[in-house]
Amino acid sequence: MTAIGYALSSEEHGPRDLVANARAAEDAGFSFALISDHFHPWIERHPHSSFVWGVLGAIAEATDKLVVGTGVTCPTFRTHPAIIAHAAATAADLMPGRFFLGLGTGENLNEHILGQAWPEWEVRAEMLEEAVQIMRALWQGKVTSHRGRHYTVQNAKLYTLPKELPKIHIAAGGERMAEVAGRIADGLIATGPDKKLLGTYKRAGGDGPRFGQVTVCWAASERSARKTAHEWWPTAALHGEVTQELPNPAQFTDLVQSVTEDQVAEAITCGPDPDLHLAKIQAYIEAGFDHVYLHQVGPDQEGFFEFAAKELLPRLGATTPVAV
Repeated sequence: MTAIGYALSSEEHGPRDLVANARAAEDAGFSFALISDHFHPWIERHPHSSFVWGVLGAIAEATDKLVVGTGVTCPTFRTHPAIIAHAAATAADLMPGRFFLGLGTGENLNEHILGQAWPEWEVRAEMLEEAVQIMRALWQGKVTSHRGRHYTVQNAKLYTLPKELPKIHIAAGGERMAEVAGRIADGLIATGPDKKLLGTYKRAGGDGPRFGQVTVCWAASERSARKTAHEWWPTAALHGEVTQELPNPAQFTDLVQSVTEDQVAEAITCGPDPDLHLAKIQAYIEAGFDHVYLHQVGPDQEGFFEFAAKELLPRLGATTPVAV
């Protein structure tokens, strides 16, 4: 069976609303959630970008069984991997058996803020591998020192460790990153129903959970949904390296000025018809994803939860995820 989850969009919703949405997702029947971890939002229209680790503490208190992970954290530039190891261990202790750490190589949008140069992909991937090595070492609870190509850790020890260490799932937008995930991660996160990506992940040794994100916009009418999707998530129509290279929301805002409503609607399933949304989800299931999570674009989360609870989740037979 496929587990069905929910995307907590830190760019669209403030911290209090994120906590409320996590609880509402649990009550609606979603079994897991991923929360975005950005310093900046994507575009100027997005009103928020809160500190994910503070929000996770509140979510831990507000929920009882929802499995929660970061979707995703970059542990290489603006935050040292030792600090991410510390934060993730604490989150896992607050949510015993229901927290995982989603990681990625990041975007210049968020990672340039401390003045570091934004390197090519090969360097970013190398940094991520070293970061994972550091985090796993610290989670052993021993005094740890590390002198690598990119990071130094000196006589560090984590004293608060969960009984069950968090799994690490790595986001892959292409086959190169899928290969890395297969070698060093416990699972894979992707944003498209790409069988080839999953094949690369498996050939590299990956046998863990496969998470796929589906971006949707439910509304009472297709016309309203298309308008909301275009206003709130025009970046859905962007592809390629540009999403990793631009340094600020203003430049993304300029870039999406030429994006049309039709282009966004091609990328985002819009409207009240459950069959359209179910077909999109089914494409991920058929590709081999065993965890599919839904990003409802725009302010109306309450209406979406009601729709999902009545029209989507019963027909999907959602089950508890096997990720943790």
